[in-house]
Amino acid sequence: MSNRLITPAARPIALLAVGHACVDVYQGAVAALVPFLVSERAYTYAAASGIVLAATLLSSVVQPLFGALTDRWPLPWLLPVSTLAGGAGVALAGVTDSYGLTLAVVAVSGIGVAAYHPEAARAARAASRGSHVAMGWFSLGGNLGFAAAPLMVAAVVATGGLGASPLLVVPAVAGAALCAAALRALAAPSSAAAPAPGARAAPARRPAGRDDWRSFALLSGAIACRSVVFVGLSAFIALYARERTGGGDAAGAFALFVLYLGGAVGTVAGGRLATRFGRLPVVRWSYGLSVLAVAGVVLVPGPLLHLFVALTSAGLYVPFSLHVTLGQDYLPRRVGTAGGVTLGLAVSVGGIASPAVGALADAASLQAALAPLIALPAVGWVLLRPLKEPARLEGPAG
Repeated sequence: MSNRLITPAARPIALLAVGHACVDVYQGAVAALVPFLVSERAYTYAAASGIVLAATLLSSVVQPLFGALTDRWPLPWLLPVSTLAGGAGVALAGVTDSYGLTLAVVAVSGIGVAAYHPEAARAARAASRGSHVAMGWFSLGGNLGFAAAPLMVAAVVATGGLGASPLLVVPAVAGAALCAAALRALAAPSSAAAPAPGARAAPARRPAGRDDWRSFALLSGAIACRSVVFVGLSAFIALYARERTGGGDAAGAFALFVLYLGGAVGTVAGGRLATRFGRLPVVRWSYGLSVLAVAGVVLVPGPLLHLFVALTSAGLYVPFSLHVTLGQDYLPRRVGTAGGVTLGLAVSVGGIASPAVGALADAASLQAALAPLIALPAVGWVLLRPLKEPARLEGPAG
């Protein structure tokens, strides 16, 4: 894109958004590898879901720790290093014959992704200057990375088999370079965005505020419900679409692509809707829509399944960037911790439940295993009901 189209102030958020895509492609890549692991290595549903768990369990545990660290010390070097770690783990997943080694390298990828998100959320908040729309663009980058994952994995693994997985490291190398460029842009006087990523905001611009842990806990509970739905569908929607549509591998890859790509539209729409209607009303409406959409995915057969996958994606992704800004405003003194939970944990915590989904699918059917996911957005909606809009302590809302 021409430099005339990207102003100096917008350049850091643009670089961070594209770098975010290069990182989150590896969260999507793990689920995209599942059908190939099932077919080439004859993994059961439970074993395949264990791969998803490996990518997310350690990530779930360490992500808040990285958030706490970035609240105390500037760690801008984490952005390029964690990006490379995330890519290396996935790249090695296809060349390790041992199930245990596959779990280990996928876990390394999950830790890399976990290390990236808190510092990236801090940097994006500085670059966005409090704008819902700018944070939406940053989150959009991650969603596009998710969306690209099944296409990337299919192009590489369907052509060269699991042994070609080292080629999947390419986005990580590009992402590390983009992160380095974003850090330079944030530090440059022309960016005028705010402090460098690791620096604390100036008290004159940002009052200390009070941390509202009760509201943050309720928001985190809703995010966890959303995460279980999203990760459960990510892990099994490709296999389920093959069963329900009779379209083979192509139908499965397309369903996963729709699940991820719909998030791109949802994330951008979320920022704009929040500017007009407020964050919490938009988040609550999205959770309500998700109940009906997930029910359609589970219960409606044939090609219409893809329509409900798209609606589910929108319902789950419209609140995605709003979770981040709400969490940071509920914990204004700990924006790194808030970013680690709302941005990264929002995806990774759902992997903890994926083995239970896989075990139920082995014991009964995929439809029976996915049916409980219908209720979880409703639980999230209930948790969101008592929340009040937190004060915006800096920058414009638009």
